[in-house]
Amino acid sequence: MTDRTIAVDYVARVEGEGALAVRISGRAVEAVELNIFEPPRFFEAFLRGRDFAEAPDITARICGICPVAYQMSACHALERALGMRVDGPIRDLRRLLYCGEWIESHVLHIYLLHAPDFLGYPDALRLARDHPEAVKRGLRLKQVGNRLMELLGGRAIHPINVRIGGFYRVPSREELFAFRPQLEEALALAEATVRWVADFPFPDDEEEYDFVSLRHPDEYPMNEGEVVSSSGVRLPVDRYEEVFEERQVPYSTALHSVRRGGGAYLVGPLARFALNQDRLSPRARVLAREAGVLGPVRNPYRSIVVRAIEVVLAVEEALRLIDGYRPPDRPFAPPPPLPASAAGAAITEAPRGMLYHRYRLGAGGRIDEAKIVAPTSQNQGRIEEDVRHLVERSLDLDDAALGDRCEKAIRNHDPCISCATHFLRLDVSRRPGP
Repeated sequence: MTDRTIAVDYVARVEGEGALAVRISGRAVEAVELNIFEPPRFFEAFLRGRDFAEAPDITARICGICPVAYQMSACHALERALGMRVDGPIRDLRRLLYCGEWIESHVLHIYLLHAPDFLGYPDALRLARDHPEAVKRGLRLKQVGNRLMELLGGRAIHPINVRIGGFYRVPSREELFAFRPQLEEALALAEATVRWVADFPFPDDEEEYDFVSLRHPDEYPMNEGEVVSSSGVRLPVDRYEEVFEERQVPYSTALHSVRRGGGAYLVGPLARFALNQDRLSPRARVLAREAGVLGPVRNPYRSIVVRAIEVVLAVEEALRLIDGYRPPDRPFAPPPPLPASAAGAAITEAPRGMLYHRYRLGAGGRIDEAKIVAPTSQNQGRIEEDVRHLVERSLDLDDAALGDRCEKAIRNHDPCISCATHFLRLDVSRRPGP
């Protein structure tokens, strides 16, 4: 066998740009490297010296798909630093805003990025040509999520209505109730989505994941909870860095997050679903049973089904929150007098998994230090392990077929590469074994 290299310069249907290098010697896989080559974005450095109140607007610019996650993690972390507790209707509105983001982000991935892999299409445009009604359903469902974000956040991309302590403006009860029919329509569309994706042809694959997510005593986790794992971790969010750490690897501009002492883990829908099934909403539970996915789902290809179930949950939760909504007396809780110094950390559940923020404040409420750990940074090591296992099972494929399968394995986890630093450039090198 001679040395061979495959280069796929650009593959769509993931967010951001990166590369995958697979080195094979004979029948042995020597290395799998998920190379994120986007330039560092320096958001943590941008935050230093800025007033704490600017953090939600600055961090929202990290991602156009999940800006709410960055705003919520920033708000929670800074409110903890300031000794603030936001509850009642404002907390409910934050959760409602998060529901909008889960809907639009998950639906984007399901219909436009992931479904073509299962139905044999190179992109969503050609999928839409043969399955126009399905794609229209997805676009309509995503539109409802976007409109919910606009209603609460001021706009769907980089919302401008979020602030420390709450919102600049809160909706009236009448405004939210007027939106209810769109959510009722969305619930029917979301249920149809679960049934659609549950019938996809899934490869027979099972992985031994160490699932990690938030867990809340009363609700499916979005804004709050403690960190738990399938391997027995249980700790408050402010102790996150005692168990997890970031490491630099030479082939990537993004840090890899691992368990201290080594060990990749998985965050995101599969982890939330495995660790919080007793917190599913009623319709979500029924549909999970119909789809045959109750219990931990360890087949990464079936993550598309779990995402669809989380869309149902988000729509149900949005309806529940609207039904119980009573406007607060004021749109935000004012910050207390600023201490000379303070620190706080928080984790919320972005659509792709846990998003950790930690801030240290100095005199006058200026940010002295900021640390942000994105979900994709936490999943990179686990994605590499998935690809390694796939390649080990597929060594007899030619390079083109092997490259295609590697891309699909990566797309299972909906990586947001820009958050971690368009994807994918793939290099496969083969050389004879000893």
